[in-house]
Amino acid sequence: MLEATGKQFHPSSLPLPQEEELETRKVLKKLATAHRHLAELKGVVRSIPNENILISTLTLQEAKDSSEVENIVTTHDELFQNDLSTTAYNPAAKEVKSYARALSLGFDIVRKTDLLRLQDILDVQKTLEENRAGLRKLPGTELKNMSTGKVVYTPPQTPEEVESLMANLVAYMNDHELSDNDPLVKMAVIHFQFESIHPFYDGNGRTGRIINILYLVAQQLLDLPVLYLSRYIIRNKAEYYERLQAVRDEHDWENWVLFMLEAVADTSKATTALIEHIQKQMQTVKHRMRDELPKIYSQDLLNNMFCHPYTKIEFLERDLGVTRLTATKYLNQLCSKGFLVKQKIGRSNYYINEALVSLFVEIGR
Repeated sequence: MLEATGKQFHPSSLPLPQEEELETRKVLKKLATAHRHLAELKGVVRSIPNENILISTLTLQEAKDSSEVENIVTTHDELFQNDLSTTAYNPAAKEVKSYARALSLGFDIVRKTDLLRLQDILDVQKTLEENRAGLRKLPGTELKNMSTGKVVYTPPQTPEEVESLMANLVAYMNDHELSDNDPLVKMAVIHFQFESIHPFYDGNGRTGRIINILYLVAQQLLDLPVLYLSRYIIRNKAEYYERLQAVRDEHDWENWVLFMLEAVADTSKATTALIEHIQKQMQTVKHRMRDELPKIYSQDLLNNMFCHPYTKIEFLERDLGVTRLTATKYLNQLCSKGFLVKQKIGRSNYYINEALVSLFVEIGR
């Protein structure tokens, strides 16, 4: 993260004075690439017959990676084990689960309204942090370099300024007449502005990354919240903070926008490849189940195996509407043929789709 130059930066209302200058030649060229890969992702998402397969698995991946940006680290094993229970096994897994709930909440709202209102953002942050603190009202918030402890940036301090800037940001998101720039360029501006307002006491980074995804859904560039940009940010964390600060210190908007467009392009490609692998695995398992376990095969059973990389008897009872005895029989037969691997945690058994888990582990490397 860059050190502050000594000049005090104050977020200005949107649209920016130089709004029309954001779409430079380099940005327009990168926009074409980002949109192409994003459109490919949107297309492959539509090829999956049950959207819950992607929502339940990829939302957890975004939650895991976004939390890792804030040094909240959990393993895939902990992540999927945590999905089996209403209670978390460790604090990091609990935070990831809260993120996934917050993202799902926001998606449900945006899907119905095509809007992202201030109350929606407040609800997302409340779900994420599990508190009702709301927008910052007390002064004293500073952003510091984690290595040196020096203040990098001081966000707006008064509640009136925070509230005014957030109202303006929400208007910029939803009123297309304020700017006719490309939605991906506007997403980069929105993310910078939100992180610079820093409106909450906690959870600003993760809330801001949720807003990125929800904005793309609201703009109908995505049907489902499956683009986990946090993966790219983790791998380019130093540059991410440098580009943010360079806008504040040097008004270097071009390189910030280019960074975010590359994040969209890179993550779209990776997510498209992951979904294609999931699709291929599902087809392989489907044909094998029909051949080897024709008496228990159903599309609902197949969907359950891919909605829950770690599943359990109760999930089958609920999703398939079968008795506990029948659910147990199905899972044991799936294990006997190698589709799932049975493990015991505490007093309960759980059943792992190891091939699916391996896909998520591989893409996270």
